[in-house]
Amino acid sequence: MSRKTEFAQSWWAQRWIRVLERFGWSARLNRGRSYARHGNVIDIDIQPGLVRAKVQGSRKQPYRVEIGLKPIARSDWSKVIGLLRRKAIYAARLLSGEMPRDIEEIFSAADVSLFPKSGEELIMSCTCPDWASPCKHVAAVYYVLGSEFDRDPFLLFQLRGKTREQLMAALRGQRPERPPSARAPKVASEPLEEHIGDFWEAGDDLDEIGIQISPPGVPQAILKRLGPLPLHDLPEEFHGDLARMYEVVSRDALAFAHVPSAGARSPDA
Repeated sequence: MSRKTEFAQSWWAQRWIRVLERFGWSARLNRGRSYARHGNVIDIDIQPGLVRAKVQGSRKQPYRVEIGLKPIARSDWSKVIGLLRRKAIYAARLLSGEMPRDIEEIFSAADVSLFPKSGEELIMSCTCPDWASPCKHVAAVYYVLGSEFDRDPFLLFQLRGKTREQLMAALRGQRPERPPSARAPKVASEPLEEHIGDFWEAGDDLDEIGIQISPPGVPQAILKRLGPLPLHDLPEEFHGDLARMYEVVSRDALAFAHVPSAGARSPDA
């Protein structure tokens, strides 16, 4: 079981910290952790392939830190997105601010890695006089990045070259067309006049139709996947009311079908 740290609560942020700690930088990372803990990282900006930060050291002016990580190639991103789009659960979990547990397997299937595989993939620079790499200022930024990824998992994708908007637009795009299904065999019709008496009766064949109803894997997945509604004139309470309406409908449908609601909340909760 992965341990939580002061800089990493989510599994993906913990994974980021563990990856760095395996690169043989223990002494430097320990000094950087102390800097990060005391708030010496006073500014951080994450862009595709580049992190810029300011770290207050012993001098009056803060040091400028840059960390580069080569973005994933566009063609490889296309492979990743294609794999993600095969299951709507991935988009739903990302929209709810959660990184899917098997996300690394998706990247591996596309022959790429979400996290850096070695220290050589990271390009580091700092304006401090320390020639070591990473210096304690760079190491402090590494830990603060863990906290940033905790706050917003999309920042990890952004560092690898795909912003939140770009990724979600791709996941919401048109899915590949399915191959045409075989045509249903034609059924000979009978004159309506011969069945007026039993027109509204269901018939014995209806009993053979099986319907299975189960709680959704992600609550309110449709609302989360659609994102914020483009209705700017409505009060903010409307969005919460809509979510509660979905909860009530889901709860009542499951109750009608005699299916446990898997923790469905009361509308007053």
